[in-house]
Amino acid sequence: MRVAFLVNDLQLSGGIGVVVRHARGLAADHGMDVSLVLVRDWDLPHWSGYDDLPHLHVISLEEARERRFDVAVATWWETTFSLFTVPAKRHAYFVQSLEDRFYEPDNAERVGAALTLDLPVAFITEARWIQRTLAELRPDAPCHLVRNGIDKEVFASPATVEPNVAAPLRILIEGDPTVWFKGVREAAKAAMAVRAPRRVTVVTGRPEALEVDVDRVITHVPHREMAALYADTDVVLKLSRVEGMFGPPLEGFHMGATCVTTEVTGHDEYIEHGRNALLVDWDDQTGTTRQLELLAKDRRLLHELRSNALATARGWPDWSHATQFMAIALHRIATSKEPDATRAAEAMMADLRGGIEQYGVHLQERLEYARDAAKLEKVKALPGIAQANRARQTRLGRYTVRFLRKLLGR
Repeated sequence: MRVAFLVNDLQLSGGIGVVVRHARGLAADHGMDVSLVLVRDWDLPHWSGYDDLPHLHVISLEEARERRFDVAVATWWETTFSLFTVPAKRHAYFVQSLEDRFYEPDNAERVGAALTLDLPVAFITEARWIQRTLAELRPDAPCHLVRNGIDKEVFASPATVEPNVAAPLRILIEGDPTVWFKGVREAAKAAMAVRAPRRVTVVTGRPEALEVDVDRVITHVPHREMAALYADTDVVLKLSRVEGMFGPPLEGFHMGATCVTTEVTGHDEYIEHGRNALLVDWDDQTGTTRQLELLAKDRRLLHELRSNALATARGWPDWSHATQFMAIALHRIATSKEPDATRAAEAMMADLRGGIEQYGVHLQERLEYARDAAKLEKVKALPGIAQANRARQTRLGRYTVRFLRKLLGR
């Protein structure tokens, strides 16, 4: 069976890592002829971890167009632009999150990413919440659930959790501070506000963008070193607003760390509030700090959560097990009926119309705001107004304004 996974690049990221792990397992353990198709030229070097990929081909889009595959799989919304140019018996879409949510409401890419879910393809996804959502959006299209695996050799769980009885609470935060939906800066602020003894570590590839002083910042951490960091952690703090399948806390679970997190999509795949982790509200720094302080003071609760997190991790599949389900999904897609292109086109046109109308509303709001701002600037520039504003900036002017307000009862 010949399979093509379309990718934008081979840079180090969670989503690309999942694709490569499945591709490598399909080729090595299931006898599939698997290609990673780079749909665009990329100036940056590939992640070194992908250099040695036995039985796996890395080819350009032009090369892929000269071949024939049983299944071609898009792995990111932008790769769907090239999906149907790759000759294949069937086309599929590996959805790791509802990717329109990665963009602000008035961003044009938000509409484009949403429209790709209307394509006449079979879906593969890694989380039950995405499967449920796709079933509602596209009841005509099959959707196969393939949960992400965990490298049980790298994240080798200890037999038991060593209790932290008296040492400072060890808090770990990871992610890119420049990505608005990751909440890295908010997490750092909440952790540093803990008054009890604590040690806050941030793992990020963009330390210059953190803008919060923490106890320790670590950059460019390989997987094995990341496992060691989790093993030296009590609490993984994640305040994400958007997730697909919530990976880092699960890696922490494998090494005996619990988690404090928001009710972000994907958390309910394995997180249970009060049993193996604690949940907090979005944009609630005070509440988050209090939950951390609770764990810093109540070491029995901390140990219970960490022990249950480790027990949860033991029941999670490794990559070999997860890729078995990917192989089953691909075989089913290859032998299934092709989705109805007419129904897909009808849904896409309806969503396109709605997206254009919504985007037009945002543009109109921006235009009206710009007009109001321009009018205000003109008013401020009037001679009398400008003099009054300058007068208010002096000490005498401020006293005069206060006196007049008191006199007028305002």
